[in-house]
Amino acid sequence: MKKTLLIAIAIFFFQWSLAQNAESYGDGEWFKFKMSYSGWLKAGNATLSVKEIKLDNKDVYHVTGKGWTTGMIKWFFKVKDRYESYFDKHTLLPYKFIRDIDEGGHTKNLEIIFDQANKKAYVHDKKNKTEKVFDTSPNIQDMVSTYYYLRDKLDINNLKIGSEVRVDMFFDEENYGFKLKYLGEETINTDFGTIETLKFRPYVMAGRVFKEEESLTLWVSKDKNKLPLRIKADLRVGSLRADLEAFKGLKHPFKIVVNN
Repeated sequence: MKKTLLIAIAIFFFQWSLAQNAESYGDGEWFKFKMSYSGWLKAGNATLSVKEIKLDNKDVYHVTGKGWTTGMIKWFFKVKDRYESYFDKHTLLPYKFIRDIDEGGHTKNLEIIFDQANKKAYVHDKKNKTEKVFDTSPNIQDMVSTYYYLRDKLDINNLKIGSEVRVDMFFDEENYGFKLKYLGEETINTDFGTIETLKFRPYVMAGRVFKEEESLTLWVSKDKNKLPLRIKADLRVGSLRADLEAFKGLKHPFKIVVNN
């Protein structure tokens, strides 16, 4: 079981277009998720945080995602992952991406620099001490910036059940075409109360981790924040669920139908 899911799943959202400034999030936003395995066993935690900083004299959002195992699972499969994305505050396109993971002894330490103008990705594999250059699609996203880029441009009024969204992202050493299907609205019970949500089905690659292409389901709040509230994944062995446990620094009021 890969806690990579915790960070990666939160990526899969929404329609897109160029933005003048982020409207759904901002400096100081922070999320914490709790993970459970097969519905009852505590598996781990993850956090996502946003800061406004300068990178090479550019105004950027620096997002840091961390994931780690807890409880009994860490004695059998210890995970400690860190993801970082530096993306432009205005265009929301990434300049730099870091993936530093240790998943049961499987490790990677990658730093990717994006040249958006020339459609290139410069991949520095720090573990294996290699450097490679790859061609990318125009306006390419990384696996973290994609979530924030698309989250900001969701047009709730124009979503139709069954409609699909596609986006290009660069992951590790390849361009990845992502497809997401909108499943409709659903009201769910959470730690914060009863929440109106939008429900999605991301398509993933079946194989070593996921049971089939339609193994993921996710729910985001139906408000201006578009919080990732819940993610469920059917794995080849068991299932994984992530629930938003805590948050701070929201840009808009959090709409709750019924308080707990």
